[in-house]
Amino acid sequence: MVGVLVRLKLRVLRNSLRGRQVAGMIVGGVAGLVAAVLTIVLAIVPIRGGTDITVDLLTAVYAAWAAGWVLAPIATGGGDDTLRPEHFALLPIGRRKLAVGLLAASFVGVTTVVSLVAFLGLLFYGLRFGPGAALVGLVFTVLQLAFVVLLYRVVMAALGALLTSRKGKELGIILVALTGLSGVGVNLAINSLGPAIINGRVPGFVNVMHVLPSGWGTVAVHAAGTGSWGTALGLLVAMLALIAVLIAAWGALLVRQATNPSFRGASRTKVRAEGARVRRSLLPATPVGAVARKELFTWWRDARRRVALLSTLIVGLVITVVPTLSGGGRPAIVPYLGVVVVFFACMQSGNLYGFDGSSLWHTLIVPGAERADIRGRQVAWALIVAPVALVLAVVLPGAVGETGAYPWVLGLVPALLGAGAGVLMLQSVFLAYPLPDQRKSGSPWSSGGRPGCARLLMMLATSLLMVVGVLPVLALGIAGVVADLPVLQWIGVPVGIVLGGVLAWWWGDIARKRLAARGPELLATVSKER
Repeated sequence: MVGVLVRLKLRVLRNSLRGRQVAGMIVGGVAGLVAAVLTIVLAIVPIRGGTDITVDLLTAVYAAWAAGWVLAPIATGGGDDTLRPEHFALLPIGRRKLAVGLLAASFVGVTTVVSLVAFLGLLFYGLRFGPGAALVGLVFTVLQLAFVVLLYRVVMAALGALLTSRKGKELGIILVALTGLSGVGVNLAINSLGPAIINGRVPGFVNVMHVLPSGWGTVAVHAAGTGSWGTALGLLVAMLALIAVLIAAWGALLVRQATNPSFRGASRTKVRAEGARVRRSLLPATPVGAVARKELFTWWRDARRRVALLSTLIVGLVITVVPTLSGGGRPAIVPYLGVVVVFFACMQSGNLYGFDGSSLWHTLIVPGAERADIRGRQVAWALIVAPVALVLAVVLPGAVGETGAYPWVLGLVPALLGAGAGVLMLQSVFLAYPLPDQRKSGSPWSSGGRPGCARLLMMLATSLLMVVGVLPVLALGIAGVVADLPVLQWIGVPVGIVLGGVLAWWWGDIARKRLAARGPELLATVSKER
């Protein structure tokens, strides 16, 4: 069964490789190999302070490699879904055979090869001590690779199980937030931790790196090289025991994933009794209001949509706040965080019909429903993004002492909200792409839902329409600065409000006509199995 599943994965990978997959694999592989070679160089080249400093640095580096195996799929949607356990649910394959086969197939890939090269640094580090330590390094090279692959599999399977519940999905979103803010840690590590470890200023951090399983291989090699064979043997036994625990956990989670549906249907929802009092909605009792209300509920309940919106806030924080936390001073863009949030909220959400998938047919079978669907989605998106953007626009300039930014921000935010609501629908009807069926995969990070390179470039180009749309506001602001007439800058505020409304109506109308004319083709695109 191991050989069958490994060959199956190789065949699927070979048949699925297209232009964007090949390009991504090459770029990622080259970047990973560069990092792996640098890890080996760190293990080989003596550092001032001797092998003790090298072991401290290597444990931190290998902790970063282990964290990358877990965080990268969450951050990029790159989880390996080539062979899913649910694909084999109806086949007469034993639990143990399936677990072992899928685990072996998990080692097939560019990421595994790159990581193996990086973990070979343990072998080269052992060669600095002698043949015995080198042998320990070779053994731990294999064990560390098995550990990170198993850790990745167990964590992703556990997240898939958690995300079948409402609370689990909230936990998943928190993990996404922590993943996005991990850029602070990377910047801190590059600028501060490396020199601090070499100078011996962070003994507590070094001790933690030694205790983590990701550092056991380095510590074991160092112990063998210095004659502490008892420590090396103890770490070897501990690593084998940990791998056994991870294999058991992987097997249990695999069975649950293959046998339990990740989708929870209406059977768990409480149906209101006939005649029960229904909460009055603030939205009008019109087709547009009905679509807007439905969209608001969908944004709240769909984990993938919440992840998209949360990613917007994360990107904004990374761009504006992270440089301050990393010691780079307060960037000038901080007062404009509201503008950044609106811009990225549109970019992250520009695939609404891809989120809905085949449910688009509900709209297409109702004559003339295209207008209400487009306008309702625009209203719902604006109701979600506008409060956050407006609060940031009103509070941040005054909070950081940049009151001169108020006319710029208060003019750009409403203009971008309208332009974003229009571009959002343009992308959703012209550049939609299918996403994995959430009834078959509970994770919002499934790797099947990524646009191709050409489509991604077109989406980025379409997003630039927002910049073009707000040029009148920018022109008024620049003219006010050049002519030293603040009144011109403040005129940009009502101009931005009117301009936002015009752009939302105009671009939304183009999207409506496209949906009415090419709705079946759009349905065929977003309904494709991924």
